[in-house]
Amino acid sequence: MDRDLFFQGWDGLVHIAVVGPIGYVALIAMLRVSGKRTMAKLNAFDFVVTVAIGSTLATILLNDSIALVEGVVALAVLIGLQYAIAWFSARSATFARLVRSEPTLLMREGRMLAGAMRRARVTEAELMTVIRSSKTPRPEDVAAVILESTGDFSVIARTGENGTAEFADKTRLG
Repeated sequence: MDRDLFFQGWDGLVHIAVVGPIGYVALIAMLRVSGKRTMAKLNAFDFVVTVAIGSTLATILLNDSIALVEGVVALAVLIGLQYAIAWFSARSATFARLVRSEPTLLMREGRMLAGAMRRARVTEAELMTVIRSSKTPRPEDVAAVILESTGDFSVIARTGENGTAEFADKTRLG
């Protein structure tokens, strides 16, 4: 059995022990400066940046051929791009439409909207699973089901006690 499988020497461990805390502190500092919006999960771009940041941090830690400064610059570029996209989206409706998806109404007043479901690639069985797992498990009690831009489903119950529709649950299609 190859002993390198379990231990390849102290150099790698020292690299992780030194670069890890520094990279982590640098990432936290950049996230604090860039604001809460950087790590929000509001659309596909947010998700991609979150995954890319995690992947970059892991690469900085585990790949000793990447210098700490290069890794920190890579993190700064990702965070800077996310900040720029969020900044332009907040100031331009046209730009926002290019980078964000809109929520999709999948059910209205207990009736499934087949065209919207087909475009969103949601089957009737999946929609029924979402409804059953909500606080409003009967389709006839549902005012609307919306596929949010985050991938979450919002199930809105028919009229609540105060005479308005109320959110029953948010669930994620798995």
